[in-house]
Amino acid sequence: MSSKEVKAALKSARDAIRNKEYKEALKHCKAVLKQDKNNYNAWVFIGLAAAELEQPDQAKGAYKKAVDLEPNQLLAWQGLANLYEKTSQIDVKAELADVYEKLLELYESGDKQKWCDVCNKLVELYQQEKKYLEVAETWQKLIQKKQEEAVEKAELHQLWKKMIHLLKDNTQDQDNKTEQLLLAAFEHALDSADTIPGEDHQSLYKDFIQCLSKFPYETARLEKACNDMMALYPTVTYPLEVLCLHFVQSGTLSEEALHCFSRLSEMEASSGPGIIGCGIKCLQEKKYKEAVKSLTEGLQKTDQCPPAWYYLAEAQMKIHKHRDTVLSCNQALEALETPEGHSYRWKNRILQLKAEALIKIGDADAAEEAVKALDQIVDASSNPVVLAIRGQAYLNKGLVDQASKISQELLLSHPDLSESHALEGFINYFQKSYEQAERSFLNAIERKAETAEYHQYLGLTYWFMSDETKKDKGKALTQFLKAAKLDSYLGSVFYYLGNYYRDIAGDKSRARGCYRKAFELDETDEESGTAAVDLSVELGDMGAALSILNEVTEKGRTGTAKWAWLHRGLYYLRTGQPSKAVADLQAALRTDPKDANCWESLGEAYLSRGSYSTALKSFRKASELNPALVYSVYKAAAVEQILGKYEDAIATYQQILETTEEYVPALKG
Repeated sequence: MSSKEVKAALKSARDAIRNKEYKEALKHCKAVLKQDKNNYNAWVFIGLAAAELEQPDQAKGAYKKAVDLEPNQLLAWQGLANLYEKTSQIDVKAELADVYEKLLELYESGDKQKWCDVCNKLVELYQQEKKYLEVAETWQKLIQKKQEEAVEKAELHQLWKKMIHLLKDNTQDQDNKTEQLLLAAFEHALDSADTIPGEDHQSLYKDFIQCLSKFPYETARLEKACNDMMALYPTVTYPLEVLCLHFVQSGTLSEEALHCFSRLSEMEASSGPGIIGCGIKCLQEKKYKEAVKSLTEGLQKTDQCPPAWYYLAEAQMKIHKHRDTVLSCNQALEALETPEGHSYRWKNRILQLKAEALIKIGDADAAEEAVKALDQIVDASSNPVVLAIRGQAYLNKGLVDQASKISQELLLSHPDLSESHALEGFINYFQKSYEQAERSFLNAIERKAETAEYHQYLGLTYWFMSDETKKDKGKALTQFLKAAKLDSYLGSVFYYLGNYYRDIAGDKSRARGCYRKAFELDETDEESGTAAVDLSVELGDMGAALSILNEVTEKGRTGTAKWAWLHRGLYYLRTGQPSKAVADLQAALRTDPKDANCWESLGEAYLSRGSYSTALKSFRKASELNPALVYSVYKAAAVEQILGKYEDAIATYQQILETTEEYVPALKG
């Protein structure tokens, strides 16, 4: 076949393809290849015809042969691109990307529109494959090409916005280089906006700041972006809210941070980050109750902020709301698990605070939970303070040997640490080795004199050591007073001061004040509440006693605060108000239905009210729960007598006399 015949055959093949006679085209091409096996056009036509005949493997092989023969010719590459675009096979995606890259190279100096079309297709392919760096780099090439063509600023602006759209929703899957390209796109888009300031520009700035806030290492850029946006849009609170949350997250509460908190509160009093900021400021200023109030309110509006939950827990810990502290720590840990949680640099601090709170709760279950929290702290074994907390947890579980082992190790490795000596003191106090405990707590105070707990425990050590140290003003009393001065929220120390003034100094009025203070600080402290009420009664101040009881019963839910219901019920019984007494004593029994004495008092209340049948049932219930309550048995007999049940009354009186022969009321009955 001559070259003239080859050309004719190729023309016939082209015509056959145009007429959709693909098998005919293949015949002509094969004839050409017999003569010239390296004929580029013949291989391209075979690829095209085979593709139309749905023979993809033959088409692919033909195009690849053509590409090998003439790598810088367009036709075969275009054919491969068309072939790969039509197939749904995953394995050709990578090859398609290579084909597009080659087409970009071939179109570089020629058809600009086709170069842009292929570039768009390549970006879309990379987006599907989640190859975000390639997306960014390819789109940037497109923008550079447009810049070389000196296109309008508005068109460039739209291209930068498209790049942002391609990348901004997948920041968690991107490497640093891709992140930098995305942030650069934001900056270019902001600079190229038509109207500054303007609605679209403002929205774009907001997206930029939101994006920056996801990158923990872009703090300087975030601060600059927020400040720049505030300068352009002084009435918009968003950048200030982000900046406030950034300062909260960073844990560095500088003058600038405090200024931001104040400014946001002035602009938008109901802003969650602003209220959180005010709460943190209160915490710094040791206004702990105000801090708890503000942080709680702020977190109702902005709850996915682990550091804010931590600061709330810290404020609650300062006022000794230990169970609340644990709940807030759990919220902080939960927030850390969300994408907005950012990082785990707060996790150790939260877990440590949670463990400390659980230890203050004091029971074995809480101690077990504290150990679990400590187990999650990274590098806990190398932190002596965390080890001391673990020692206290073991002590609360009753594992004295394990606590002692930690104590001995800490005293050897960290003899200058107050916690090392305090742990030894707690162990000695637990074992009632008061002289050793005194030495340990004095050593702890020498190293950290401002810790109220050390003074409180030294005071307790003196209280239980001997009558002399209990009564010595320079011992127990002095340490309790120091503890109260260092921590005015430490309710338990005011309880012990009350004990001192009541039992040692004989100053009932001052004792009542201390008990009242202890109860105000901790409304679950029944001993302090009861003591304050009892002393008020002894001092003839029933108004003060009722004030405490009314406060507790108003706040108390059904089945709680038994002591308050019982005390008020007895007061009403003594003062001739039996109906009120019945209601309160019933409330007390809902808390503890097996209290025989309470049933006896309820029987008296019913009897005073004239409800004889219910009085009889109450007295019988009291004697069932405690057969030793002779008075209840006697009162049951007396009520039976009132009701005319004489035989029953006689039997009950005889029952009493069988065990207590000289019980005069029964003989009289």
